[in-house]
This record gives sequence, C-alpha cells and structure tokens, in this order.
Amino acid sequence: MKLILKYSLLLLVVVASSSCKKWLELKPQDGIIREEFWKTKEQVDAAVTGIYSSMMGGTVSGNLAVERALPEYFFLWGEARADMIAPTARAAVEEIDFTTMNVLSQNNIVNWRFVYQTINYCNTVIELAPDVLKADPTFTQAQLDRAVGQALAIRGLMYFYLVRTFRDVPLKLDATTSDLNLKPMAKSPADSVLQQIVVDLKKAETGVPTTYGNISVDKGRITRYAVNAILADVYLWMDDYAKAVAECDKVINSGQFGLVAGDASWFEKLYVTAASPEHIFAIQFDAQKLNSFYFMHATTQRRWTAASHLMESVYGIDITNTPPKVDIRGDGSSLRAGDLTIWKYVGANSSNTLRSAEQSNAPWTFYRYADILLMKAEALNEQNQPEQAWELTKRIRERASAFDFKGLPDSTSKQEMQSFILEERQREFAFEGKRWYDVLRVAKRNNYQRMDLLMEMAGISVPPDKQQSAFAKLKDKNSHYLPIYLYELQTNKLLEQNPFYK
Repeated sequence: MKLILKYSLLLLVVVASSSCKKWLELKPQDGIIREEFWKTKEQVDAAVTGIYSSMMGGTVSGNLAVERALPEYFFLWGEARADMIAPTARAAVEEIDFTTMNVLSQNNIVNWRFVYQTINYCNTVIELAPDVLKADPTFTQAQLDRAVGQALAIRGLMYFYLVRTFRDVPLKLDATTSDLNLKPMAKSPADSVLQQIVVDLKKAETGVPTTYGNISVDKGRITRYAVNAILADVYLWMDDYAKAVAECDKVINSGQFGLVAGDASWFEKLYVTAASPEHIFAIQFDAQKLNSFYFMHATTQRRWTAASHLMESVYGIDITNTPPKVDIRGDGSSLRAGDLTIWKYVGANSSNTLRSAEQSNAPWTFYRYADILLMKAEALNEQNQPEQAWELTKRIRERASAFDFKGLPDSTSKQEMQSFILEERQREFAFEGKRWYDVLRVAKRNNYQRMDLLMEMAGISVPPDKQQSAFAKLKDKNSHYLPIYLYELQTNKLLEQNPFYK
C-alpha cells in the first residue's frame, strides 16, 4: 500500500499530533479540520487513506515496537489466550499473563485506544466527507459513497474486534473533531453493537466497488467482497447461519477468488505478497512501512514461539509412509518445526531463509478465500447439513495435502463435523489472530453447550501449576472477555468494569 505513505495527510497529522491519551480523545484545535481541510475530493481520498494508515500504526525502534500496531493487538487478543503459541523468556510480563488467564485491568495489552483511534478516523470521514460535495463540483456522489463505504466497513470491522474481545463497549458514531465532542460515554450492550455493525456493513456494501482496477489495491482496500466476508463472520458470531451462508455465497459466486495451489510458490503467494487470488482483505506492509512481526517472532529476539505440540497433534507426523505424507501448512509454512519459529511472518520462503529486520513486511490478512469456505462449512453444519460442510472442508484439506493421522469425522454427524471444522480452522489459520475467537464462538453456542472446548484449550496452553485457577476462571462466562483498561475507567466515569474483574 505505497499510496498510503505518499500522502502528507493533514487530517491524520493534525488529529494525532495534538491528541491526548484519554480514550477516544483526539483533540485538534477547534475547527481546523472542517475549516481548512475538507475542501476537495483529493482531501477526502487522503482522509480515507489515513484510515488504512492508522491500522498500520506503531513505530519500531531497535527490537521493540514503541507503539503496538493494530495487527499486534489483534495477534495477541486472538492467540495469547489460545493454544497455538508460547511465550519466550523475552516476553513481557503482561504478555505472559495472557497465557495464564491472569489478565488484569492494568495490563496495557487491553488498552483499546488505537482501535478507537481508527474508529474516529472512520467517523470523521463519514461525518465530514458529504460536505465536500458542495465545496468541490468535481466530487461525485459515487466517489462519496465509495469513501464513506470504506469508512463504514472498517468502523464495523473495528467494532467487531472490540465486541468479541470486551463484549459491551462504548458505541461512538460521531467524530471527535473539537473540544465539543469530548464527553464520557457508557458502554452499549454487545447485541446493540453487533446490530450497528450489520447496519454499517450493509450500507457499505452498496457504496464500495467490486474492484479498484488494480489487484494489489483490491487486496489492501475494502471492496464489496471484503464487506461480504466481514458480514459472514459477524453473522456466524451472531448464530445467524442462513445469512452467513448467503454472504459467503456472494464471494464464492463472484468468480473472483480461489484457493492458491499448494505448489512450490504457495508460501510466497499467501504470506509474502498478499496479492493472490485467495486474498480478500489484508494490511499490506512494505519497505516504507514495516511491521513489528520480525521482533515478535524472529529467532534471536522473539517473544513468541509456536506451541510445542502443533506438529504432532495438529498437523501430524507421518511415520508409516515412504516418503512421508506432509500437510504443507505445518513445517516450513506456519512454523519451522526444528526451533518452533512462527514462520509465516518471518520466513522469506518455505525453505530455511529468514527475512531480515529490513524485510519485516509480512501482511496481516483479515480474510482470504479459505476462510469463506470454512465459514460456509461451519454455518451449513449448524443448519444440520454436515455432509455439505464436509465437501467444503475437503477442498481446504486437498489443497494442503492434509492426511488422516488421527481419524476422519463421520461426515453425517453434526457434532463430529463441528469439532473437525474447528480443527481445520486451527490448521489453516495458525497464528492469524483467529484461534481464541473461533473456539469461543463455537463454545458459547446454545448457552455454552461446548464449554469443554475452552477447558481443553486451557489444559494444553496453561502451565500445570496454574491450570486449576484457569479452569475456575473459565467456568465464569464473564472471564471470556477482557477487562477495560484501568486508565479508561479513571478518565471516563461512565464506564463500568466488566463483571468478572470488579
């Protein structure tokens, strides 16, 4: 996304440089944004670009991220409490606390500030871009719809992360562009937030294009198919399976996407360039804007490794065939089995070549076609169509050369397919920030009918001396959501701490 870095973005600079650290308090001088910036279509385009830039966030100095970028938060929120990663001696105390289910409100990883910052950039475009129709006669309604549609979709995506992570959260839909907008806000119920997300995404769907005319741009910007992918995920979380299937079908029936073949270039296409026919929406880093993944996962300075059980119990080790069967998503792809390096973010290829720190530009993928197929499979299975779900799951397995090392499910059994699809998602999306959300989504259905899934995950990931404490916490459903950061409670007196942490 080199376009992001070519803009001298007045909106982003003015808002960010004068911001305070209160939650969502982005405090420019009153009036400067509206009076001096929102005049031309080029400025609207720059403001939209600023939204994407804010998600890349953070700065890297030495071997540390001075400020975490959103993908780092999404990685930690989606993986650190799950069973796919393990902290090293270099991990910070607040990171280790996630792995032992000992998260407190002082833990800075629960700080939602940067998510709300991106939401505010979205709100600013949604609120102020329509004024440019009057100021710039060359700015068309279609261009406005495209700009606002991207902002609505990203706002919806950001709130989706928040509601899955914290459950009830403040729902701010107007822009903080002056002191007059600075006011405390109470939390909104999760159901209300989810309904607003759906409203935003349905409106965005009618405004954004199916393509921007360039494959790289299409993968790094919100297209109509990206909106469909987010909506499918939201509906799945809401247990609205028919609508989830319908959104998946919009992507499938478009004919614009497909699985990358599992050949020698598979790794590079998925984890290096992020511009393959499989990608739907990703944050595309490059040499001008690096990510912090190298210092999180590289062998000499890493804070995280792959969990030690993955090759044996998740991907499988074939000891009966010559040559042995190999799931291509395991060694040399998701991880390097020899030293448990999380490979998809630091490998230059599927062999043994490590990227340098200056090459730390692996993409953060929100959605790819494999996700669409497995979301549809999950939704079909919940509608008592396990055999149709199995056919979709087989497509993913065949691309990966997956082999039967612990028994295939009964494809006529909804219960067995439910567990198997979850396992297939684990293999396919290792370290992509989805594991905790996937397990929680399935576990909470039907009044936590599958609470066993959370317990099993803790039994694998939590150290033995802390397991009983973790099991006791997990039995309280309120513990499945993170606490509100202490600073937010101190500066916003209308906020109430999440029940488990009071």
